[in-house]
Amino acid sequence: MSAATTAPVCTAASRSHDPECAAEELAKALKHEELGFVLFFCSAEYPLEALGRALETAFSGIKVSGCTTAGEITPQGYDRGCVVAIGFDRRYFAVDYALVEDLERFDLLRAQRLVDQLLEYCRARSLASINEHSFALTLLDGLSSSEEQVLATLDAALGRIPSFGGSAGDDNRLAHTHVYAQGHFYARAAVVIMINTPLPFEVFSTHHLLPREHKLVVTHADRESRCVLELNAMPAADAYAEMVGVPKAALGPQVFARHPMAVKLGDQHYIRSIQRVNEDASLSFYCAVENGIVLTAMRPAPLLHDLHHMLASLHQRLGTPSLVIGCDCFLRRLELEGLGELGQASQLLKRSRVVGFNTYGEQHHGMHVNQTFTGVAFGSLAR
Repeated sequence: MSAATTAPVCTAASRSHDPECAAEELAKALKHEELGFVLFFCSAEYPLEALGRALETAFSGIKVSGCTTAGEITPQGYDRGCVVAIGFDRRYFAVDYALVEDLERFDLLRAQRLVDQLLEYCRARSLASINEHSFALTLLDGLSSSEEQVLATLDAALGRIPSFGGSAGDDNRLAHTHVYAQGHFYARAAVVIMINTPLPFEVFSTHHLLPREHKLVVTHADRESRCVLELNAMPAADAYAEMVGVPKAALGPQVFARHPMAVKLGDQHYIRSIQRVNEDASLSFYCAVENGIVLTAMRPAPLLHDLHHMLASLHQRLGTPSLVIGCDCFLRRLELEGLGELGQASQLLKRSRVVGFNTYGEQHHGMHVNQTFTGVAFGSLAR
């Protein structure tokens, strides 16, 4: 596969498990004289430090950033055990990034300095006006439990500039997730990427879940660890299993994917997905939970229908997308696998030129959410 030098953005994927071979394949497909930035998403099965060194060598002199995944979305659709990359042409994209290592101390002053630094780089490139033609992409350690605080702080500093992103995964092991910047993979860290472009674009988010009548009140929670010990004054796992109508022993990712819960804020429901059942019958969540919040039971509408409608809407507004970067919750993928619809979904993603990864959580305009498909779609200058 080779990248046309006239294309504003190009994509490539490698299934080679050898880091050097994978990096060389990506470079062969993406490198050209105007390549300005490379964004990648990789399986956590790779020897990460070796992959990092190989990418730095293959793309010497070019900024590179990315993260580990819970599954990849390649130009051919869903995949696993591979690395997918996006190359941005410097004539159409001004891209800069910053690494945030100390997530717990990321306050508004640090956020404002970071945003100002990134915007200054974009401003100096003079490709397009800043406020109307810029957005931020955030990649966070998916097991850091710091997403809410970091995103809210960053959103305040960004002001009118839209943002989206995804939490790094580790192929559903829930052990070690990483973001990549400055030639290394980092745990308990985040990368903020600022992109300025004259191309039309739209930051979006969608989910296929509808509210049911059933509600559960969090009566005992540990906010720091995102662990709920009691729902409706019962052991959390017992109350949840009773609500969804399955034995407690049957609780697992497939059940969680089909029976999520949500917090209602205004007219919107924001999904709070369950990560696992603990030995003490508590439930660990992917998003923040605290005492007193009311969780609404949700039911899935047809996922493929929602995905098709969302992609068709983007096409109608932007024309045929030149690229869609997608952050797709891994629980959505589990649902598609359980329904035998993964192949159909892959064809939809392929036709709409979606590339991205399966996440442990999604980010949209400063909110940390679950079980959504969130991203950005680029149109064409000719439209």
